Amino acid sequence: MVRRTIVSLVLGLALVSLAGAAAFQDDLQGRRTRFMQSLGSDSMLILWSAPVRVYSGDVDYPYRQDSNFFYLTGIEQPESILVMLPGNKTRKEILFIRPRDAVREHWEGHSLTVDEAIRLSGISTVYQTGEFEPFLNSVLAGKSYETEIGTATSDYDVFFTALKSNSAQIAVVGPPPGVSGVLPESYAYVNKLRERFAGLQMRDVTPLFARLRLIKTDYERKMLEESARISGEAHKVGMKTARPEVWEYEVQAAMEYTFKKSGAIGWGYPSIVASGPNATTLHYEASTRKMKNGDLLLVDAAANYNYLTTDITRTYPINGKFTSAQKDIYELVLRAQEEGVKVAVAGARMRDIHRKTVEVISEGLRKLGLITDAKGEQYAIWYTHSSSHWIGVDVHDAGDRNAPLADGMAFTIEPGIYIRQEALDNLPKTPENAELIRKVQSAFEKYKDIGVRIEDSYILAGGRAQQLSTGIPRTVDEIEAFMKSR
Repeated sequence: MVRRTIVSLVLGLALVSLAGAAAFQDDLQGRRTRFMQSLGSDSMLILWSAPVRVYSGDVDYPYRQDSNFFYLTGIEQPESILVMLPGNKTRKEILFIRPRDAVREHWEGHSLTVDEAIRLSGISTVYQTGEFEPFLNSVLAGKSYETEIGTATSDYDVFFTALKSNSAQIAVVGPPPGVSGVLPESYAYVNKLRERFAGLQMRDVTPLFARLRLIKTDYERKMLEESARISGEAHKVGMKTARPEVWEYEVQAAMEYTFKKSGAIGWGYPSIVASGPNATTLHYEASTRKMKNGDLLLVDAAANYNYLTTDITRTYPINGKFTSAQKDIYELVLRAQEEGVKVAVAGARMRDIHRKTVEVISEGLRKLGLITDAKGEQYAIWYTHSSSHWIGVDVHDAGDRNAPLADGMAFTIEPGIYIRQEALDNLPKTPENAELIRKVQSAFEKYKDIGVRIEDSYILAGGRAQQLSTGIPRTVDEIEAFMKSR
């Protein structure tokens, strides 16, 4: 096997073609414009592409671009750098890409030409990465790089004025490491610059990316809708595949094949295909169990479409029929989700959605005999995670969790209940907990090893949550009817 870095340039070009090159470029330009408006004229952003990661020996992981870098450039190629200077008159955006190399391209595949980089990103000034340090040396010394290479320009006057007044900022992505954390490479790089060019300030723009990525554009919404559509088809393929004596990995393979077949990059996050007791493990990713008659199967999986991903979970009986106990838990989780959706309106916060799901689940667990007090924290024995998170370029996307909901924000609502022995075993050894365990033991035995999560993706529009992940069986009747029709 030859050594190779798997660069998804060809896929990237195809995705842009499918999504509409002009629409994608327009959206990228809009993102950069909004970013520069927030960045300010005294700043220079330096943003690096993601490094290539070694899988083992001389084999690399499939390449995945840094989310913020792709968000601003649409470029999937490694060894790339973006510089943004909002105060410049014309050259506000400068992209650096690795030079063409015939030997490397024979081994690894095509590298972008300058014209291709311009076409993909919409950035008109593109240099090779070997020019990056000479560029910085010139600009941070108060000289135009273009003058140095024979193209006179006064583009940088605003930034040069900031340099002279010691107010110039080098903006990078962190996040801040705290007092004892490992210093990010971006921080270390700026510290090196500050040692050589007096008066520079460093600015971490991680919060700026989080704020801008929180509101989805019309283009991003269309990409999320396509991710949801493909994911929904894959979930239905998975439901058709799941049967007694079938392996979890067979369901996973069928679904991920559907992702790729339908034009997605692949999965947006590692697929969770968890049957029987495995469904009580939140991020079970092994997919190594043979399913048994009577099992529930929890499947948490979604497609990455042009670097936008939804997040969808369905739980269903592989033999097509819920048992009475499974139905009790499932309908409680479904009711919690439906009540949570009602709370997801403009001005509400994620904690309000979570609080409503907790309210519903707490009372339901009390009625089922799995807790004794619906007013306290006992629900957290079985409902162990938050109900919602942002979605977008990353499945758990950037953004302030305390931000009030506004149109354009995309998020999940995903209550779940997981009845596992370890939840009782790990309670603090107190008389009160011993009494609680005694009282719930009978109900626990009835519902033991049942794990149910129902998750859908939404976007706020017109002040209310609109479901992106439509068309996938969700109610008990819908699921049983679909499974019967397989």
